[in-house]
Amino acid sequence: MTSKFAMRRPIHLSRRGLLGAAVTAIAAPRAFAQPLSDLTRLYRDNPLRIAMPRFASPPFFEASGPDNAGIDVALSQAIARTLETDVTFDRQPATFDEAVDLIAAGAADLAICKLSRTVRRGRLIRYSRPYAVFNHGLIANRVRLAQMTGNRPTEQVVREFSGILGVIGHSAFAEFAGTSFPKASIREFADWTSMIDAVRAEEIDMAYRDDFEIKKLLVDDPSLTVVARSITLNDKTDTLAIGIRPDATHLAAFVDLYLDISQGGAVLKTDEIVARYRASKGV
Repeated sequence: MTSKFAMRRPIHLSRRGLLGAAVTAIAAPRAFAQPLSDLTRLYRDNPLRIAMPRFASPPFFEASGPDNAGIDVALSQAIARTLETDVTFDRQPATFDEAVDLIAAGAADLAICKLSRTVRRGRLIRYSRPYAVFNHGLIANRVRLAQMTGNRPTEQVVREFSGILGVIGHSAFAEFAGTSFPKASIREFADWTSMIDAVRAEEIDMAYRDDFEIKKLLVDDPSLTVVARSITLNDKTDTLAIGIRPDATHLAAFVDLYLDISQGGAVLKTDEIVARYRASKGV
């Protein structure tokens, strides 16, 4: 009687069979893993989709149109080249928040548009590591500031500010204002120009934005110093980063890798970008 524990007949494989099995074993994980990567779509003749607002924010990007240029445009194109894919720019968003909404919905892959990192946006999208860092800044009407200051130090007045503070609606600073100036009355404006006009006309006490935009403003219009004073908040930083579609884990890792290698861990800062802006203006 044959025991159920009897030795089975050994299986003999030819060298060709062993080689074929090995190749299959190596190729199978690669074939299985590839569809799991969100970068796969970019290698299948589909462009990298960049969300960028339609307005201009030089030197980061110009207004929507044929002259598509700037720091963020060049960065977008460089990432696409490294991915060996084409790039398209969606310039439909009217605000920074609309650009965030576009990638949050998966209608674009990246938002590269002088985009500040905020907690609220971080609940909707991924962020790369920062590629630029600014300080927060204020542009204050001189008359209104003098009235508020009296004999007190300006620093104390700013720290305890309870006047009228202007911000651009649907921007990072509209979000920052509540925590930075909890006693202030916040007034939102459609754009930077109308907010500065309100500072000039003494309709608001101060306008709140990053220190780069304030220094750029004074490059464009030095006469503003007659009626307004700039204040830099050295204890508050605004970090710019690339917004990334929330489901794009591989793309997010790739973008960080690209920034690390291309910038060597460095970040752009206010004075460097102001110098670039001055050079572009010939001043």
